[in-house]
Amino acid sequence: MPEKAPATDKIDSSYLETLMGYNATRASIKVIELFTKRMAVYDLRHVDFSILSIIMHNPGITSRQLCGVLSILPPNLVGKISLMEKRELVSRRPHPQDGRAVGLYLTETGAKLMADAERTATALEDDVTQKLSAAEKKTLMRLLQKIYL
Repeated sequence: MPEKAPATDKIDSSYLETLMGYNATRASIKVIELFTKRMAVYDLRHVDFSILSIIMHNPGITSRQLCGVLSILPPNLVGKISLMEKRELVSRRPHPQDGRAVGLYLTETGAKLMADAERTATALEDDVTQKLSAAEKKTLMRLLQKIYL
């Protein structure tokens, strides 16, 4: 039988706090939780927001490019884009340079929604990083990107 652990008021998580993954996950959970609440008014999940933001800033992007930049599997993207088309947020049109490809574009409705959603995301970022100086925010962003880029 396992030995009973003594009851304690203070939990020791010092080892976990030395792990990059643990700290990144804890920060991510906090940000995603707030993001989910604030994006509910737009009916957007974080992956939907990411897809629409990339399309907004890269009109005519192909599905293949979108999958590559966001690490989304093509079958998963197909359903997302279809739902976005039904909501009249995205349209598919012939690609301007490659006649075999289809480009993705925001509709007027999609562009308005994303302008509002990106303002909300920026405000959220300011809220969750309020304990950091501008220099610390810039350094943290650069360091995180060094891990995944």
